[in-house]
Amino acid sequence: MLGQAGSTLNRTQLMVLVFFLCVWIGLVAILVFSPDVYSQTLKSAPGDVRVVEVLFLASLSTFLILLGVGVLRRWRWTFWLILIAFLFGILRVPASVLQLNGLLPATGPGWYEIVQGTIGGVQFAIALAMLAGYRKAGPWADF
Repeated sequence: MLGQAGSTLNRTQLMVLVFFLCVWIGLVAILVFSPDVYSQTLKSAPGDVRVVEVLFLASLSTFLILLGVGVLRRWRWTFWLILIAFLFGILRVPASVLQLNGLLPATGPGWYEIVQGTIGGVQFAIALAMLAGYRKAGPWADF
């Protein structure tokens, strides 16, 4: 696998790219198997639900592709954007627990809240690995 200027992908880049791929697969699976989650989240009108859901998925797909290109090319701004977003992912864990316990309004069914909390924990773990690599040799360095 090749990154910038013929260099191979390191573990940090590969981990982020695999995470993005898994997230995208999850988004498509939710749209296919449980589209009501999108409807609840987007709060769209009943008549245009499908169009809004597909546009939402297309927008997220485009953003994930842009970030993926940034990871492959080792763009610094994508490193910092992903790192900061993934560090804040830890906030999903207590939010999901509070939503499951009814202390915060739920954004979807119980399984969706569990998935959100799990994603937050994984994001935070990836952010820690990115920080370890950064401390060794800068942005996009192997952890």
